[in-house]
Amino acid sequence: MEYPVVFEEDGGTSSRLHPLHRPKFRELLTYARPGDTVHISEIFRLVRGTGHILDVLDVLHRDRLALRIHDGAFSAMDLTARHPRTGELLSTVKFMVQTLAAAGELQRDLTYDGLRAAEAKGNKGGRRPAVPADKTDDVRTA
Repeated sequence: MEYPVVFEEDGGTSSRLHPLHRPKFRELLTYARPGDTVHISEIFRLVRGTGHILDVLDVLHRDRLALRIHDGAFSAMDLTARHPRTGELLSTVKFMVQTLAAAGELQRDLTYDGLRAAEAKGNKGGRRPAVPADKTDDVRTA
């Protein structure tokens, strides 16, 4: 039984970087061999824009790598479907990818706008801690 090899970006890696320039994804592409499957928890963990996802799909196709997305809008789609004669990504796949990626871009922009508005009001943004700061030492001790 082969164990999966995990490539996980550092938390500080900017999501604004093109995926093909992200260090761990480049490392993954160097490591992977034709026939391997790249597993991604959710596509927007890797790509942020419509052009980026099409670039990634082209590179995966070139390197003969399969893609499996485990969660989100793309999880039920076969993003590898190509035209049998030309080898181009099917236009229906391109349409769905571009539409869903545009929705992802909109969601990202709205999230950033909301965070900036919260910061302007003096709020930190993000999820509130489950345990208040003054109680964390007690919880750790317990």
